[in-house]
Amino acid sequence: MTYELEIRPKRSTRYAIGTAVFLVLAFAIIALLLRNSDTGVYFTVADQVAMVLLGFGLAGIALLFTRPRLRANDSGVWVRNVAGEKRIDWDLIQGLSFPDGAAWARIELPDDEYIPVMAIQANDRGLAVDAVRSFRVLGDKYASAES
Repeated sequence: MTYELEIRPKRSTRYAIGTAVFLVLAFAIIALLLRNSDTGVYFTVADQVAMVLLGFGLAGIALLFTRPRLRANDSGVWVRNVAGEKRIDWDLIQGLSFPDGAAWARIELPDDEYIPVMAIQANDRGLAVDAVRSFRVLGDKYASAES
């Protein structure tokens, strides 16, 4: 399936990857230093392995923030946030807004409901503005075609 628009956050993705690398390295270094500690507590190889695995687990959680994505074409919009993905038909979408002080945009739905769009984040600045404009162009094109 081809998409006319695909948006991913830039800055938060870099932060998440950097955080994940830091966590793995930090926990690996801590694991290496555990055996040489003069604290009076005896650490075994199992404790060291557990520390490294804990680092990988926390890194995996940090990498969840690389998942957000928005895709759109004539058949609808797919919004994937940290957990889960939703498909929305154009006839349900009433617009895309970026409330003052919000960290990310949101798709407005009927009855004052909305879906957060973590793919369009305020910290991306100009890229976020371009993404909102591109989405609104598609919205004008396809939402009016369905009316």
